[in-house]
Amino acid sequence: MPRHTPLYQQHLAAQARMVDFAGWEMPVHYGSQLEEHQQVRRDAGMFDVSHMVVLDLSGPGVTDFLRRLLANDVARIQTPGKALYSCMLNERGGVIDDLIVYFMGEGWYRMVVNAATRDKDLAWIAQQAAAFEVSIRERDDLAMIAVQGPNARDKALQALGEALAPAMALKPFFARECGDELFVARTGYTGEDGFEIMIPAARAGDAWDALLAAGVAPIGLGARDTLRLEAGMNLYGQDMDEDTTPLESGLAWTVAFEPAERDFIGRAALEAQREAGVPRRLVGLLLEGRGVLRAHQKVVTPAGPGETTSGSFSPSLGRAIALARVPAGDFERCEVEIRGRRLPARIVQYPFVRNGRPCVA
Repeated sequence: MPRHTPLYQQHLAAQARMVDFAGWEMPVHYGSQLEEHQQVRRDAGMFDVSHMVVLDLSGPGVTDFLRRLLANDVARIQTPGKALYSCMLNERGGVIDDLIVYFMGEGWYRMVVNAATRDKDLAWIAQQAAAFEVSIRERDDLAMIAVQGPNARDKALQALGEALAPAMALKPFFARECGDELFVARTGYTGEDGFEIMIPAARAGDAWDALLAAGVAPIGLGARDTLRLEAGMNLYGQDMDEDTTPLESGLAWTVAFEPAERDFIGRAALEAQREAGVPRRLVGLLLEGRGVLRAHQKVVTPAGPGETTSGSFSPSLGRAIALARVPAGDFERCEVEIRGRRLPARIVQYPFVRNGRPCVA
């Protein structure tokens, strides 16, 4: 039996096309993926992300635990509400999952991990926590709604009223509790401004309906994927996994090698890879000419073969784009094999689109 979020009935009422996603029945679109994509770029859209896993970690050993567990360093976030993006690694330096962790206060952090990796994440976290004084609580009593787009924050305030007002002053990558029931973060997965709002499951339907009445359109998983790809944001299981390190996934900036004495899981493997020379890199591709880029297409480069990890038509650019893992080296062009043909592509620095504006030409 598939699992349903607290907003399942809202999706059915909006005539969403539902699909299985990591054991959850989720909306892939509500009629037009293209229109939903443009709605977020031009106005405001909302996503049901209640399938994601929210964990509260607390106890006298929680900071030391997270400094061991994560490649990024939670000691960097000492202001309540500050968020940190990080990878959780295995001993080989491979990515078990990517996540966001919030510093809530002394001895308390909130973590959000991916739905598709829930079981292995929870098992790994519990295993590593055994040596520390840490309590782990899964917050399955909460729903989460992401409201994204240039008008997202104003429309969210219009819909949810004074309860949301304290969050309007939040800086990007900060969060705060608003009253007793809302946890609001100025974060997202689209390359647009907005909020991710955690709310008690029993109130989620009312909040969704209020946002809908304020002109915030529901957006499915299809547009969520094209939006995050345009924004150059990695998708776990495609652009990184347990056999790739952050250094070869465009995520070196999420690894805190200083202070040198912090012995996080996977550190030795990353240091060895860095010293030897990272053999691969994640790049952006712009297809020159007509064609469709998808994941797992062969990339031919002057330095050897590579592979696309994510690919799609970009509604904002009107052309095919992709992320690809290719050999290290200084080259600007390559070819992608599509249905037996090699088509030329240009290597570019991503993101492709940010805050509604093209970043590449």
